[in-house]
Amino acid sequence: MKIAVSSIRETIDSSVSDIFGRCPYFIIAEIESQKIEKTEAIENKNTDQMSGVGISAAQLMAEKNIDTVITGNVGPRALDVLRQFNIDVYYGNGTVKEILQDFINGKLKKI
Repeated sequence: MKIAVSSIRETIDSSVSDIFGRCPYFIIAEIESQKIEKTEAIENKNTDQMSGVGISAAQLMAEKNIDTVITGNVGPRALDVLRQFNIDVYYGNGTVKEILQDFINGKLKKI
């Protein structure tokens, strides 16, 4: 399972970004057998767009074959696009590492 977490920096110890579309980085984590097997940071290059940033970020998640997004907040249009691609969205607050463990433990709330 591939999970993308909106992040303020490129490491797993960074805080979850409060915004989905304009977050500086996405941390992509692969989870297998209830363990974080691999992580990768990708820069969000859509942040300078005037509009449609959330939609572009949602399309990026689909291109990366993401199953689940964890973020502080997501706009309604981006949420619609994520749902069209059958990507689940959860609310998360804390460090990326903590939030991933909370997801594994079933403690996060689905948006």
